[in-house]
Amino acid sequence: MKIIGRTEVETVIDVRCDVCSASTSVGTGGHQFGTLQARWGYGTAHDGERYELHLCESCFFQALAYLKQERRTQHIFSADAPDLPDDLGLVAKDDYFGDSGR
Repeated sequence: MKIIGRTEVETVIDVRCDVCSASTSVGTGGHQFGTLQARWGYGTAHDGERYELHLCESCFFQALAYLKQERRTQHIFSADAPDLPDDLGLVAKDDYFGDSGR
């Protein structure tokens, strides 16, 4: 037996960048954005706090460039400075369908 009725469902209609407020919508009807997350636990200065930021492509790579520069600065005068690769955080490349296994 079919019972037909109207229901109201909440759905994501847009994801806006938390830095510049740009829409992350793409032409295919989806959204492309990066997420910066933190969950601070017991014993930390921010115990119990959780953070989640949505970043557009431009703001994500600006933030990543800043973090790379900070990493270089932290090791600039270190006698045993590690050989730092330029791919900070990169876990896959040319993984167009998300099937790289990582």
